[in-house]
Amino acid sequence: MSFQTFTDEPAHVQQLRDTVERFIAAHAPRDARQQWDRDSRWPRDVYAELNKLGLTALTVPEEYGGAGQDIVAAIAVIEELSRAGPCLAAPYIHTAFYGGMNLSENGSPQQKATFLPALARGELFFAYGLSEPDVGGDLASVATRARIEGDDVVITGAKRWCTGADWCHQIYTLVRSGPAEDRYKNLSFILIPTDAPGVSMQPIHHANLRYTASMDVYFDEVRLPKTAIVGGEGNWNQGWKLLAGRALDVEKLEISAVALGIARAALDEAWDYAQNRKQFGKTISQHQSVRHKLVTARTKLQAARHMLYHAAWLANEGRRCSIETSMAKLFIADTGVEIALTCQQVLGAYGLSDAFETERHVRDLLGMPIVGGSSDMQRNNLASLMKL
Repeated sequence: MSFQTFTDEPAHVQQLRDTVERFIAAHAPRDARQQWDRDSRWPRDVYAELNKLGLTALTVPEEYGGAGQDIVAAIAVIEELSRAGPCLAAPYIHTAFYGGMNLSENGSPQQKATFLPALARGELFFAYGLSEPDVGGDLASVATRARIEGDDVVITGAKRWCTGADWCHQIYTLVRSGPAEDRYKNLSFILIPTDAPGVSMQPIHHANLRYTASMDVYFDEVRLPKTAIVGGEGNWNQGWKLLAGRALDVEKLEISAVALGIARAALDEAWDYAQNRKQFGKTISQHQSVRHKLVTARTKLQAARHMLYHAAWLANEGRRCSIETSMAKLFIADTGVEIALTCQQVLGAYGLSDAFETERHVRDLLGMPIVGGSSDMQRNNLASLMKL
């Protein structure tokens, strides 16, 4: 299906959408999606088939075996995969974005040569190590510490909500690399292998985005070579610059694409239900109270789509887009919740049961104003960016 925004969608993006839609229909039927959600797992065998399509190459430059960075196309892939829930979209993000996008933007030449070809082939998964037990949105307050000893970096501390760390290969980890009082001036990113000595984990189960458990991850004097510093030793104490750069803008877009895809699936389900469910002698879509709900939700969904792909286009063009990406994250996350709850009302009691997918859509979308930079954090960011 082709969608109009401020310009016609490129033909290759339309083709990608069609390809993903056919794949979902063939390999991820509703019953399977619901079982994956109940089991809090993602299907390795189905994802292996998806990986044959080469979609993870969309965030990696050609010189490293990728297709060349195409952020609009990669965001469209996330949206289409998310219509089936997080069980395929999320592992795709762990490879194409947490790994491919971040290292393409911030990696050292050695890190790019080592990791990007495998990421382009979909063979590696990265997790984020940002939040901590006492640190959420205020990432400049991270307490996990790293120090340089000779040719090594030694890491001690803990990370929370490190989703996928139990099956990912590397943790893209934000650490305090100097005095805490300097905050923004003494942060660094380190690539920590999940099988490194001194790394341990404990699962955290959650109600939304149940493609896997999240994890508490503990670092007990984890010793790595200085080549593990993201961007190389020259980026020691430069973590805030990396965190506030283009990769963060794209991070806001990827979670917005998840929210858009799930909201779209919820609305499609309610739309179809309303045209088949009969009450008082006619389909409920003919009752004004229902049709107004659905049309309003469809209008908000279209507004969300415009915001997402306008911001994605700016990012793809290398233009400044921090305001647009924060606005997209704020609006789509909050609007996704409104759409999901509207759809649940249309389905009535069925929207609370496993007869439809709406109850999962609601759970997943309720978390969107929290994950990936909360809505209130986006408001703070926007106020600062607009010098309010």
